[in-house]
Amino acid sequence: MTASPTIHYRIAVADPHAHRFEVTLTVPAPEPRQALSLPVWIPGSYLVREFSRHLGAVSARQGNREVLVTQTAKNRWEFECGGRGALVVSYPVYAFDTSVRAAFLDAQRGFFNPTSLCLRAHGKDHLPHRVELTGLPAGWEVATAMASVEGAPLQFEAADYDELADHPFELGPFWRGEFVAGGVPHEFVVAGALPVFDGERLLRDAQKLCEAQIAFWHCGKGKPPMSRYVFLLNCTDDGYGGLEHRASTALIASRRDLPRLGQAEVSEGYAKLLGLISHEYFHTWNVKRLRPDVFERYDYEQENYTELLWFFEGFTSYYDDLFLVRCGLIDEARYLKLIAQTFTQVLGAPGRKHHSVARSSFEAWTKYYRQDENTPNAVVSYYAKGAMVALALDLSLRGAEKCDKPVSLDDLMRGLWKDTGGGPVDEARILRKLADLGGEASAQTLSTWVHGTDDLPLPQLLERMGVRWCLEKPTLAQRLGLRVSESDGVVMVKHVLLDSAALAAGLSAGDEIVASNGWRVRKLDDLPLTLNHVDPQRLELLVTRDQRMLSLALTLPTQESAARPVCLGLLDKAPARAQSLRRAWLGG
Repeated sequence: MTASPTIHYRIAVADPHAHRFEVTLTVPAPEPRQALSLPVWIPGSYLVREFSRHLGAVSARQGNREVLVTQTAKNRWEFECGGRGALVVSYPVYAFDTSVRAAFLDAQRGFFNPTSLCLRAHGKDHLPHRVELTGLPAGWEVATAMASVEGAPLQFEAADYDELADHPFELGPFWRGEFVAGGVPHEFVVAGALPVFDGERLLRDAQKLCEAQIAFWHCGKGKPPMSRYVFLLNCTDDGYGGLEHRASTALIASRRDLPRLGQAEVSEGYAKLLGLISHEYFHTWNVKRLRPDVFERYDYEQENYTELLWFFEGFTSYYDDLFLVRCGLIDEARYLKLIAQTFTQVLGAPGRKHHSVARSSFEAWTKYYRQDENTPNAVVSYYAKGAMVALALDLSLRGAEKCDKPVSLDDLMRGLWKDTGGGPVDEARILRKLADLGGEASAQTLSTWVHGTDDLPLPQLLERMGVRWCLEKPTLAQRLGLRVSESDGVVMVKHVLLDSAALAAGLSAGDEIVASNGWRVRKLDDLPLTLNHVDPQRLELLVTRDQRMLSLALTLPTQESAARPVCLGLLDKAPARAQSLRRAWLGG
């Protein structure tokens, strides 16, 4: 049998100080006018990022003949080929993006997603694609979930372009460790860790999460849908985020959030990191395989729209911290604190009154991923409110009084996975499965929550679980309807919320609050200190805006009129049924 021709990329670490990779692409048997293009976005991050802006001059040859290259679009080139000899294309790529979405190179570390470096050969997406790495500095290693080529060091092969695009690479002198979960080898790679980093603890805790999620999706039977999995964690001074892939994830976190040798407790930062690990791993099933039907084949050259990110991101955001408590990595009290923070975030943003999670999903490309000073007034997060929808649905199913067989959101997720074989779904299929499990009323309720803008009945639903909902004293920023930054004694307005005292006073994003009632202000909490007995609710603010000094009158509103932080706690002497429901919910 004749082997299939292979698309070959030789990626050289050309100049780390100039942050430059050199790519040589070989296309066998090209078309007479062969088109190549670079993706404009990367799946999982819903923004057109224009990766082609980092490509340098593109040149090409066939044998000894120079090939005419014509750029026909911002990210597309066409090549005038003669005969069927291999087309060899060369180009440099500037790589200095520290995020998980693009490419990075310096003298200490390299990283890339193929969507940032590897031009796609049109008409040949289905062929095997091979990556060969060259020029690595002494002591550098390579980590990726892409299959290595036997007998060819530093060469890796994917079945097609989609598989190639779904495998990031980490390069450098990093820490690595391994564990087995669900019978499948897992590798954890950490770059930039401090010397006190406790790698063994990270492996133990990650293994617990992976084992729990594999058991969740497969009911304790069978192996996960990948033969190997790799976590790629880059640690920086201050970073946070992740991007899911079919057999790996790229993560970024603050190095101070890693577990430390001799540290027994789970710090706030480490809990946040574990939640990120849990979130991205859950995506192995929910979005990489069970996915929106419009993502069955990605269009890499334009936006791919879906109204379902509330399900694939929001429901994943619900399960990420839930698995921490189910695994015993955090206790119930900390879990309730974490979800209360999500409630506070959503309920404190006026955008929730105007924007549904379905619209937020569809408009991710133009709104959620392009945030500005008006975002809290115009947008609801399909992550945060999507997680609240998942919680409300889960609790409503669990707490149903008249139900022949108790069901939960767990059953919906596993049922969709089983019914589709881990394939694409649309909203109608999700609602049909929910109706089968919990009745037509449940499906209608979910549709209303997803497409509507009313607040969810979470206080009542949580009470059924023996959890008390209460509101704490608002912060001064919440009373005023302001979000500010405070640094070196400078108070800058970042957001002014709709229907707030700050908006009524005329404050605007970008203002610096200099003084109040004649007194210098160095932090927002200085404002109440300047109140006087003549008019104890009135503040005369001095602000700077575009080099001008403005005087603005602000009336301090009552605490009762403000958005307030949510607090959750266990009910004293909760009924036995409530305690049983809570144990089933938090224990899995």
